[in-house]
Amino acid sequence: MRKLSLVAASLGLFVAAFSAAATSHEKLAAQAHVSMAEARSIALKTFPGKIISAELEKEHGGSGLRYSFDISAAGVVHEVGVDAKDGKVLENSIDNGKD
Repeated sequence: MRKLSLVAASLGLFVAAFSAAATSHEKLAAQAHVSMAEARSIALKTFPGKIISAELEKEHGGSGLRYSFDISAAGVVHEVGVDAKDGKVLENSIDNGKD
């Protein structure tokens, strides 16, 4: 019975954390004037290839809200950042995997 309570409590914490992350993402998406699809198109025009990751994040530069894409082509991965409010390209650089 004790194990079941522990599992239920752990699951509850996981659900709460996931829900908070989803709510945070929804708040960011509501602030964006450029959709994820539009930003993907802009990023792929900037560096053609295959998008291997995409996220909407708060970060310094531009309006402070940006889409970040890792795009792979010919064995090179570029990070392309697109401002979520005006669609301007904020970054187009080789992603060395270090943050």
